[in-house]
Amino acid sequence: MNFEKQTNPRERRVLIVDDNPDAVHSFTALVRLLGHNVEFAVNGSVAMDVARRFRPDIVFLDLGLPGLDGYEVARRLREELAGQVRIIAVTAYGADQDREASRQAGCEQHLVKPVDPQFIASFLA
Repeated sequence: MNFEKQTNPRERRVLIVDDNPDAVHSFTALVRLLGHNVEFAVNGSVAMDVARRFRPDIVFLDLGLPGLDGYEVARRLREELAGQVRIIAVTAYGADQDREASRQAGCEQHLVKPVDPQFIASFLA
């Protein structure tokens, strides 16, 4: 895959939420290289503030956040941005009960870290 900055006629607004600074910055850089408009947040409260202002099309959401966890962020996003946002869990939690909990919270997919950059590129294409 070519990871040079691309222009994208299907540019999306993408919010990346993760409390790991290295993970959030590398994920943000990848999505920007793919030609999308990206914002990030390092905890659930900031994620909600950014989402209200930025109105993302897609949220890649870590579930294990301090304070307001990813499950609660997903529920609140579903309430506030009903039908306007796709929420994808990106987490280290991979058990069946974690997948079910993320689905019930409003995540449409549950990806276990580390996520293949090729998958992210094809998902956003």
